[in-house]
Amino acid sequence: MSERTPDHDGDEASGSASAHATSETARAHRIRVDVSANYVGEQSKPEEGHYAFSYTITIRNEGKVPARLLTRHWVITDANGKVKEVRGEGVVGEQPYLLPGQGFRYSSGAVLETPVGAMQGSYQMLADDGAHFDAPIAPFTLAMPGLLH
Repeated sequence: MSERTPDHDGDEASGSASAHATSETARAHRIRVDVSANYVGEQSKPEEGHYAFSYTITIRNEGKVPARLLTRHWVITDANGKVKEVRGEGVVGEQPYLLPGQGFRYSSGAVLETPVGAMQGSYQMLADDGAHFDAPIAPFTLAMPGLLH
């Protein structure tokens, strides 16, 4: 796929053409990530600073090019500001290959030393057209029920 750069003569039309070219490229490689998180009381021991959370992730290829999830990068922060970074291959032992319109769902977990925390990160993807790109995972909250409004 070749990319054309429009001439820039300072008018509004060239600016929107440039934005259009950029958005076309972005549309080719678009991965949507949705997250649902829950506190797991039966696996938690608050008196020992052990708070367990589960999360379910849905990854959907909303782009135009098939892509494989190669690696993951998580940044997990607890309420004390303690940060843990996790990097690894795939998710739950898999490197899902997603055709346009296809999704993949999995569940995993995290343990914090505080009843509230947050996670964010990205998946590193490889598209069939050879492009390597990141699929961002927006920050989401991990919280024991009743602590946050």
